Amino acid sequence: MPESTAVSTVPAAILDALQLADASWRPHLAAGLEAMMRATPDYLPALAGDDYLPTGGRLFAAFSLPLDRVRYVLVGEGPYPRAESATGVCFMDGAVGELWSDTGLSKPVNRATSLRNFMKMLLVADGSLQADDTGGAALAPIARAARAGGAIQTLAELQDKLLGQGFLLLNASLVFRKHVAPVIDARAWVPFQQAVFAALAACRDKPTLVLWGKIAEQLKKVPESEVFPKIQAEHPYNLSFIGHEGMHRLFGPMRLLRKD
Repeated sequence: MPESTAVSTVPAAILDALQLADASWRPHLAAGLEAMMRATPDYLPALAGDDYLPTGGRLFAAFSLPLDRVRYVLVGEGPYPRAESATGVCFMDGAVGELWSDTGLSKPVNRATSLRNFMKMLLVADGSLQADDTGGAALAPIARAARAGGAIQTLAELQDKLLGQGFLLLNASLVFRKHVAPVIDARAWVPFQQAVFAALAACRDKPTLVLWGKIAEQLKKVPESEVFPKIQAEHPYNLSFIGHEGMHRLFGPMRLLRKD
């Protein structure tokens, strides 16, 4: 009997998670998973039996925005390494509710280093804060004014604002595992990202890739990404991100922290 050449089936637990993705994305994401199976047949079966973040079937939660509404693809490294924080949407920390306190940013925001620096960058970008003075004393009056009205109050509102601008909030690796280096998981997801980029490349209006950090930057090597405009910066956990002029030019006009 000839040896079988059939491709192994994507585990049901992984396929079930596609239900959180918008219907326009599902065939493309399924094709990406099949490409992963061809490239590394053992990866997804092993992942399905492992402990990873995000939990709760949120593996593809980033794909809630319909394919034809994507204008930017913001690529981070991977999920937050805490179960309560990892939502499947890059930089959206599930442990954060309120954004502000009486003295500045809320404690949960301050604990989420990347989100904290992202918010400070937004405040610098819209002229509310000076890049060389982002400490508590400078933030306190901004926070009091924000809480009094005119500013969004919660992380859920910030996520909605980003979605409204057409952001696909994607991680280079869709999973975090304590015992696996993020760069290794990210490498395994490259065939999946190729399918994502191929789907976006077929859209009439090509989105802009916004690449944060060295792991995300590796996606520039993916051939399917060549057709997209690209903007890159250091990862937001670096303080220097707050003063990145390219990010100011991109995000400043969006006024993400202000109420509509």
